[in-house]
Amino acid sequence: MKEEHATITVQVQPNASQNKITRFEQGVWYLKIAAPPIKGRANQELLKFLSDILGVSKSSLTIEKGMTSKRKLIAIQGLSQNQVMRQLEPQIRSEQG
Repeated sequence: MKEEHATITVQVQPNASQNKITRFEQGVWYLKIAAPPIKGRANQELLKFLSDILGVSKSSLTIEKGMTSKRKLIAIQGLSQNQVMRQLEPQIRSEQG
């Protein structure tokens, strides 16, 4: 049996006051991450934040593309694309909320 996996595209804004997903637009998840983009800290915080939301271990998440870019492609092992969408959608918090 083939293990399920999914990919998502995220656009990260580091140095935010808190970690949150702000919107999903044209196939891209927009996130704010409360860590500076220094020595990979924002990437580590991003993976920790996503692993908490998705209920998977950090080792199940891989940054496939965009290690040093704001836009990244994240691979998720153990979840289908639909499961990932269902976990992330309720997390969206607008700037007003």
